[in-house]
Amino acid sequence: MAEIIIIDDEKAIRETLKEILEYEKHKVSVAEDGKKGLAKVREHQFDLIFCDIKMPEMDGMDFLERVALLGIDVPIVMISGHANIETAVESLKKGAFDFLEKPLDLNRVLVTVRNALDRQSLQNETKHLRQKVSKQKFNEIIGESKEIRKIKEMIATVAPTDARVLIAGSNGTGKELVARHIHELSNRSKAPFIEVNCAAIPSELIESELFGHEKGSFTSAHKMRKGKFELAQGGTLFLDEIGDMSLSAQAKVLRALQENKITRVGGDKEISVDIRIVAASNKDLKSMIEKNEFREDLYHRLSVIIIEVPSLKERAEDIPLLCDHFLNLVCNDYGMALKGIQSEAIKALKELDWTGNIRELRNVIERLVILSGNEITSEDVKKFVGR
Repeated sequence: MAEIIIIDDEKAIRETLKEILEYEKHKVSVAEDGKKGLAKVREHQFDLIFCDIKMPEMDGMDFLERVALLGIDVPIVMISGHANIETAVESLKKGAFDFLEKPLDLNRVLVTVRNALDRQSLQNETKHLRQKVSKQKFNEIIGESKEIRKIKEMIATVAPTDARVLIAGSNGTGKELVARHIHELSNRSKAPFIEVNCAAIPSELIESELFGHEKGSFTSAHKMRKGKFELAQGGTLFLDEIGDMSLSAQAKVLRALQENKITRVGGDKEISVDIRIVAASNKDLKSMIEKNEFREDLYHRLSVIIIEVPSLKERAEDIPLLCDHFLNLVCNDYGMALKGIQSEAIKALKELDWTGNIRELRNVIERLVILSGNEITSEDVKKFVGR
């Protein structure tokens, strides 16, 4: 069953087309002009849109352009009783999937619906496969040092359980990568992995971000919005930089973990959630507890398993493998032939003080790929990286 919207100012067309599609077991919505149709399309994800060309308020061509600007990826079938070949061609150029003339032919309508939904299904499957391949590349933990082998073993042991994990480490060490790897190897891997960067969200908005809000709960709450806890249902919620979360938000997170229930801001209905929490911090949370900046009870809830991610300096022996990995990624991203790197250049990189850790190394390799010749030399490192 697909969700379809019909946008047409002629009631007879709307009702007839709606009856045909509902008979085929599709869920159908209607709108009498482009403006109202666009409002519905912005609020809800449809699988297919039928849109008339000649309408008051906003015509079909304007509707097509607005949908494209909003980045809404859904097949649109244009319909008209006043069009000519030029209009049909123009609508297809602007992104329409097909063009049907009035009076509508039943068989043509059903064939068009089937073809449009088949195409959308294929596109969604392709997108899913690309994301899966991208995730696999992203989630590859590179390194053979003792420290990294220990982390890989820990992940393999912990991932299949539902134990909460606290990941500690400096900025740029790969804490998010560890979190994603835990999710991908868990029994929740087919469900969402939702990330919240607690340091990037203002304290007055963090509760709405985590728990969602009801319409009208504050000035800009024009409609109900689900929070990250609900969006992660069945999957993993990654609370990055949790040390930056306000004490009031910490208290509500603690309650959610204790009861497996949340309440949206401005609401009173309790919503059950089934999620796994993985948290990370670059701060010393125990020190923050002593200063009353972080709740001790929340710390103990989060730190069932603690994984310490080493700095790049502590695992310098992994730099050659990391360089090869980033060279492949960067050259592939830029569509360039794979560049080599001399052993002396690797040696020079190993001697540097990597305050930005893995993230900094990746940026340095990208810089060297862009600025160096066919092979990266120690002179390139001195010239383009120097400290």
